[in-house]
Amino acid sequence: MPEGPSIVILREAVEELGLKGKVVRHVEGNAKIDKDRLIGQKVTDFRSWGKHFLICFKDFTVRIHFMLFGSYLIDEQKKTPPRLSLIFDNHELNFYTSSVKLIDAPADEVYDWSADIMSKTWKPTAAFKKLRDKPEMLACDALLDQDIFAGSGNIIKNEVLFRIRTHPLSTLGEIPDAKLKEMVKETRNYAFDFLEWKKKSTLKKHWLAHTKKICPRCNIPFHKEYLGRTKRRSYFCENCQRKY
Repeated sequence: MPEGPSIVILREAVEELGLKGKVVRHVEGNAKIDKDRLIGQKVTDFRSWGKHFLICFKDFTVRIHFMLFGSYLIDEQKKTPPRLSLIFDNHELNFYTSSVKLIDAPADEVYDWSADIMSKTWKPTAAFKKLRDKPEMLACDALLDQDIFAGSGNIIKNEVLFRIRTHPLSTLGEIPDAKLKEMVKETRNYAFDFLEWKKKSTLKKHWLAHTKKICPRCNIPFHKEYLGRTKRRSYFCENCQRKY
């Protein structure tokens, strides 16, 4: 599943094409939306919020969510039918195996940009308050909660918990305020590290915990378990990651 930094990379790639302000000439795909509504409409902006890629028009927004196996191609096509294909005068955007939704409102009326870990308007104090307001929540669930950390996914979850030496089964109400603030800070820090490494195609080389078998701090085997509400893979060290 693409995480927030990967959606930022897509947004930046589309922005470089100069499609903002351009008109959609043709629409194809098997997405169950009113595709005709997009034809002849001018794109006002391309934005990203968490794991959502947003194509903005004057009165409505197209939301692309890549789910677990979604992908995209720019100015290229796969042999398989696209979920949505937008054709402009000189470029085309093709989305595959994605959730496509048409939102009958401008993006600014729907999205809280301050919850996006990649946003310039990110509010760490708001994220900290949300963590404190959910004392029974597990740390591994908190880092996947898009209302708290929009854009954070399983890679970020595992790497941040390892960075801050916190066990994924820690409950938020037992974690000290200083440690929760560290969680908030390192989630954003890691997201921008992720972005830099992803652009250089070196992301996996920098993983310290995610998919790893041995803890680089303690030189003992990591535990791998499917934890939390969503049963996503967690990689953690029982020795150096404290359970609160």
